[in-house]
Amino acid sequence: MKHIVKIMALLVALSAVWISLLQTSVLPKSCTWLLPLYFIVSLGCYGLLMVGVGLMQFPTCPHEAILLQQDVVEAKEFLKGKGVDVGAN
Repeated sequence: MKHIVKIMALLVALSAVWISLLQTSVLPKSCTWLLPLYFIVSLGCYGLLMVGVGLMQFPTCPHEAILLQQDVVEAKEFLKGKGVDVGAN
């Protein structure tokens, strides 16, 4: 819920800035009308960058992989004890 409030506050602030730029003649109207489009494109580029950085820094957890393999072995033994065929591996 906290993220929704932050996002809504950001959108309200950006809308207020955009409307104030439209009301005043600080920037030409042709540039001011394109600001939301620039914002959306920038947000998309930022999202792609964050996904790429997250993929590049994806951690490997060798200890967790060993624990997972042990859990698989335990589950197979439990199922074999119950008479379930779990395959050759």
